[in-house]
Amino acid sequence: MARNISFLQALNEAMAEEMRRDPAVFVMGEDVRIGAFGQTAGLVKEFGEERVLNTPIAENAITGVAMGAAMNGQRPVLELMFCDFAMLAMDQICNHLGQWRYVTGNQYSVPMTIRTAVGAGFRMAYGHSQCLQSQLIQAPGLILVEPATPYDAKGLLKSAIRSDDPVVVFESKKLMFGGVEGEVPEEEYTIPFGEAVVRKPGKDATVVAFGFMMYEALNAAEELAKDNIDIEVIDPRTIVPLDKDTIFESVEKTGRLITVEEGRIRGGLGSELAALACGDYFSFLKAPVQRVAAPMVPIPGSPVLEDLYLPNKDTIVRAVKRTL
Repeated sequence: MARNISFLQALNEAMAEEMRRDPAVFVMGEDVRIGAFGQTAGLVKEFGEERVLNTPIAENAITGVAMGAAMNGQRPVLELMFCDFAMLAMDQICNHLGQWRYVTGNQYSVPMTIRTAVGAGFRMAYGHSQCLQSQLIQAPGLILVEPATPYDAKGLLKSAIRSDDPVVVFESKKLMFGGVEGEVPEEEYTIPFGEAVVRKPGKDATVVAFGFMMYEALNAAEELAKDNIDIEVIDPRTIVPLDKDTIFESVEKTGRLITVEEGRIRGGLGSELAALACGDYFSFLKAPVQRVAAPMVPIPGSPVLEDLYLPNKDTIVRAVKRTL
């Protein structure tokens, strides 16, 4: 039976269910016993302080601790409170975490999940507001997921915790703090990696929108429909592995591709999709690929400038009209 719950509650349920199912699962991170954003709130009451560990403010160190635990039979769920802070742990994440299974000849799996909050719009300034997903697509061995609905948040996080390979889960602040709710079954379920979802079918152009930007794309679809423009909106759900089949079957139908992400445009997720389109699927294209993303500047501290910095419905509408 499905019920409506929030994005935050879906994440919390996923961790609680997996901790009940497997005693090797534990949660660690800065202030996770309090649950500063709400994802881990209440877990310490049920599972105790031995399985909900507050850590020092030392991202590289705590990522290394979690990796060591994973190599020795545990399944840590590490919270790096802001995605910006993951940059302090890039040595562990990129040089070790994703590659350790390969360099040890499969002697060690690393069943570890990193959860981290992404996104601007909350006046937290540049050091607490970035979307750095594209920084990690270069690191081999990492699975990267970005859910956009409570259903996907719970199902993908459960899959991440059960995975024998390291997974990074990007959790949008707008989805957590914006009161986004959706239907989530009470029954057990997981979502496999690498399966995109067509959120809205259409025939004139394909819009691939990551995370919260999926909602902006749906709003743009309503606006474009007033001009008799019918776009197809695809939510990849996982960045690595990427469901190229679903995306480019759509592009084959529409002939046009627009990518939408909150991260900065240079070297972003849209760049990878554009390269794929121009390399492997060029014959599908009727027009150049359009990329919608943030500009190459630090996230402004001014609320007015921060709003201008962020991609939104209007920038998507303009991109779609350019490609048409």
